[in-house]
Amino acid sequence: MSNTTYAQLDAWIDAHFDEQVKFLQALVQVPTDTPPGNNAPHAERTATLLKDFGFDAEKHAVPEADVRAYGLETITNLIVRRKYGAGKTIALNAHGDVVPPGEGWTQKPYGGDIVDGKIYGRASAVSKCDFSTFTFATRALEAVNHAENHKLNGNLELHFTYDEEFGGLLGPGWLLDQGLTKPDLMIAAGFSYQVVTAHNGCLQMEVTVHGKMAHAAIPETGVDALQGAVAVLNALYHQNTLYKAVTSKVEGISHPYVNVGLIEGGTNTNVIPGKVMLKLDRRMIPDENPVEVEASIRQVIADAVTGFNQGRAANMHISVDIKRMLMAHSLQPLAGNKPLVEAIQKHGQALFGEPIPAMGTPLYTDVRLYAERGIPGVIYGAGPRTVLESHAKRADERLDLEDLRRATKVIARTLQDLLG
Repeated sequence: MSNTTYAQLDAWIDAHFDEQVKFLQALVQVPTDTPPGNNAPHAERTATLLKDFGFDAEKHAVPEADVRAYGLETITNLIVRRKYGAGKTIALNAHGDVVPPGEGWTQKPYGGDIVDGKIYGRASAVSKCDFSTFTFATRALEAVNHAENHKLNGNLELHFTYDEEFGGLLGPGWLLDQGLTKPDLMIAAGFSYQVVTAHNGCLQMEVTVHGKMAHAAIPETGVDALQGAVAVLNALYHQNTLYKAVTSKVEGISHPYVNVGLIEGGTNTNVIPGKVMLKLDRRMIPDENPVEVEASIRQVIADAVTGFNQGRAANMHISVDIKRMLMAHSLQPLAGNKPLVEAIQKHGQALFGEPIPAMGTPLYTDVRLYAERGIPGVIYGAGPRTVLESHAKRADERLDLEDLRRATKVIARTLQDLLG
């Protein structure tokens, strides 16, 4: 591909960058807190904005009963299909659902305000930003090739979905299961300074510890479920010491980890707790077997319960119910992703002035759902060097607009290489 074409793509993106920023601001300004997960209004707004660019977005509403059973309110996933001719179909996927803003913001969490060259707001960096990256890269690709009478080969699809925070099964997983799409390659929302080819898996479980309620004045007549939960917690947290010795061979990924992120239980201050519920998150490195990981966690919990009950009368035992909430497999690199990796690395280095490494990330994402169906993919988009720097899932999430501009050019050039 000639450098002239790359320069024309860059120039088109520069000329339309103010428009791109306004598009991103409009996306940030429509809340998509998940939970509660009422995401259909954002999909409607996105489809309206895309129509202004001549892009018709197919609206695929997940049945309400399925969404409610999943713990959310509404999901409408979008597909924009751009058909150019015979050849491969490339999908570009970004998610619009976000965690609630939380406390501590110095800027409005849904303002989309620009301060010192950065846009602030929930999803400004993860990943409504890549709604704009992928949309404007596609617009640049089409505008430049049309103006030069160049033929594009293949097809492009924009997948804007609304179930990443809960695991993706009703987002891209649902689109794939329904047979609504089957791309040959895909790029998912990411950051600008590395192209991610592998990521962790995640096992989430709900552990309910049952004891026996009693009056706090006569505690010996009850079984304290909270004390039992402490025994389980201690056993789980001890695993983190052991996990440090289990290292991944994938650059960018270190070792497994278990976190207990939610605890609920008890009745009142003067009542021995009869039930306590824990929700845990076990991050699995790509080198691990998910079946073995789940069996191991269940055994750790069972051993903790046995240890707690030892020496107690049978009617004074705790018991435990364990329910799997999520099993998200890790992303394993597929051989077919090589053209994506090479193109992004080449153009990333040219535009950012530094090597763009191919590596793993400890996060888990929707990309695994494509990979599980044999669709090679990578993670690349607009964002800083680290999740910490982006403030994703924290107060004052923000994105440097120059990262947005350059990442859009990288994607546009990459699409030109693959479809031009």
